[in-house]
Amino acid sequence: MANTDPRTGMPSVALSRDEFVRRFKARFYDPLFEPLAAEIDRIADAAWTGYSENHKSPRTKPAGAGYADPAYELSDEWRAASEAVASAQARQQDKASPSRILIVNGSSRSDQTCPGEISKTWRLAKLAQEIVDSERGFESELLDLSRLASEYGRVIYPCKSCVSTAMPLCHWPCSCYPNHAIGQTGDWMAEIYPKWVAAHGVMVLCPVNWYQVPSSLKLMIDRLVCADGGNPDPTSTQGKSAKLAKEIELDGWSYPRHLAGRVYSVVAHGDASGVENLRRILSDWLSDIGLIPAGHMAEIDRYIGYYEPYATSHAALDADIALQDEVRNCARALIEGVRLRRSGELKSPDRGLREVRPK
Repeated sequence: MANTDPRTGMPSVALSRDEFVRRFKARFYDPLFEPLAAEIDRIADAAWTGYSENHKSPRTKPAGAGYADPAYELSDEWRAASEAVASAQARQQDKASPSRILIVNGSSRSDQTCPGEISKTWRLAKLAQEIVDSERGFESELLDLSRLASEYGRVIYPCKSCVSTAMPLCHWPCSCYPNHAIGQTGDWMAEIYPKWVAAHGVMVLCPVNWYQVPSSLKLMIDRLVCADGGNPDPTSTQGKSAKLAKEIELDGWSYPRHLAGRVYSVVAHGDASGVENLRRILSDWLSDIGLIPAGHMAEIDRYIGYYEPYATSHAALDADIALQDEVRNCARALIEGVRLRRSGELKSPDRGLREVRPK
């Protein structure tokens, strides 16, 4: 077996007590907190203890039956997230359940914060949702990623790229967060994973932001890496043992595709450049994790108010009746794809083939 010792050597990120306390207290900059200075000092002391002693997962229980190491102290929060994913999977596989479409608003723009105006993506997502909700036997859920920029406490933390150390180190669902020791709590992905799992079809809509997806959508995309090959048993790697994960991968890893078989559609839009590349990026990503395209009309890229002023972009969308109808057709194609998929008529042509180089 190849050498599996992890490569290390990056500079330490450990903080001194003074620096930690300074950063912690910066959260209470508002003069409103000044009468509570003594209480904040006490809380800062407790937070420092959690940080210095690395209380990443302060509430744990033995994993129990069904895990590689039943005695391993498994995070209560990870267990709850895993159970939510399992429940969503059971609901998705229940033949008597309604067909569920997850509609993703990938724009960060909202009239609830600085832009002062809704996004065109939101409007297009609502058009699609109306089509889904009018279809008998179907239900929709709108995942609005603009809440990352406008709603208190909404956060998706960046992917730490455990996959690049070894695939089994990337747990399904992600176990990197929460990390109470360094204040990385409230990770929205714990709620988002079950939304994807429960869906029979997924529709992603987003604008071009500097030739790429908006940062809010990219955060979610990166954190969904664990859905494609992720390890559902953190005890097998004793949490985050890089060396053990490398050994497991080299011994032969199955790369379970946890979202494979769902159907997808994509709408990418912009005002000057980049829409075609963005649509291809999204389609390639969704296909790569095992989702099935719903057809030609389900993958569209369009310009709205091409090189016209930003100030009149909503008026441009008002006038573009053809685009509105294309988005409705995108939703209709996805509905039909899900219907065919659930009846067994739509099958992935490469099903059953062994991946020669899984990754």
